[in-house]
Amino acid sequence: MIGQKGIPARGGGVERHVEELATRLAKNGHEVFVYCREHYTSSRSATYNGVHCIYLPTLRTKHLDAIVHTLLATLHVLFQRADIIHYHAIGPASLLWIARLIKRSATIFFTFHCQDYHHEKWGFIARLYLRFGEAIGCRFAHRVITVSKTLTKYAWTAYQRDAAYIPNGAPRAATTVYRRQLQRLDLAANGYILAVARLIPHKGIHELISAYQRILTKKKLVIVGDGTYTDRYVQKLYTLAKGNPNILFLGNQIGETLATLYGNAYCFVHPSHSEGLSIALLEAMQYGQGVLTSSIPENREVIDGVGYTFRTGSVDDLVHKLDFLLRHPECVRRAGERARLRVRRMYHWETIVRTTERCYQEAIHATPPTRILLPEYEQI
Repeated sequence: MIGQKGIPARGGGVERHVEELATRLAKNGHEVFVYCREHYTSSRSATYNGVHCIYLPTLRTKHLDAIVHTLLATLHVLFQRADIIHYHAIGPASLLWIARLIKRSATIFFTFHCQDYHHEKWGFIARLYLRFGEAIGCRFAHRVITVSKTLTKYAWTAYQRDAAYIPNGAPRAATTVYRRQLQRLDLAANGYILAVARLIPHKGIHELISAYQRILTKKKLVIVGDGTYTDRYVQKLYTLAKGNPNILFLGNQIGETLATLYGNAYCFVHPSHSEGLSIALLEAMQYGQGVLTSSIPENREVIDGVGYTFRTGSVDDLVHKLDFLLRHPECVRRAGERARLRVRRMYHWETIVRTTERCYQEAIHATPPTRILLPEYEQI
């Protein structure tokens, strides 16, 4: 697997996806190798939960970090034994043609996670290159996987590519409630609104802070996540929150702390402008949280009928909807119950891994691909 920063994941949807997929494939008896950036994890262990980790250097800059590492990984894999070479995300996909051209014994997969060129942190040249990577991935990979129905439709419309829809999943919610973690963070159960996202402009956290500042509530706003080459934006968020002690920035969290935050929030807000399929959103739903999201299609396909939306980018509408949820806890509770049931029925990692294995086997044995791989989902 090529394109992710590495495992274990410290945040980021692609990294979480690769960790969940790779470790389960390894548990099922496959030999799985994941390319990792040397700076990403503090550990340099050769294996992680049965997955072989290959560490390669890169240039740690906003524009070169991913592409330099992908190039080195692509050159390295040419000399390895591999049945499947699986690229993740549209930036890394820009180089998969090298493996397709030279490593003819391998089948090249591309997972289309998100249309990253919509992200505000990228300039004009970077956005052009990301569109180029999308085109290379969709046109030159042997098989294409999309994580949302919206992307599946887009791949067909833009490239006439019949992609396999295999979504992200949500791991099982922790059954233990770590109350000591809440005490350490000076939080109370049901006493805060939660957002979990990278601190980058298209996640819309600035709009959430602006909306929260206009609402009269004793509940705190807890923001989990760090920036990614976005120091100026992070500083903007701190400036927006200045003077309000009830807005807490907790940085990246994992394990017990993250489970505690998901499990004890009043509600979960996801104001993003662009997504593939948010794992943070699925995890919040898995914990039975009532969710309020922006109205982009990728969010609506997950929460329609089980959650609430506001007009993307509209702080006024976000204020209105969030204030409604704060005044109607029974609506939040019912939405959370429905959300938990939907995730357990439709976004189950074990089913997702079995479907991916089936897709791999079809490719290796050159059998026609199954267009709709997950019967639980409505037809596209």
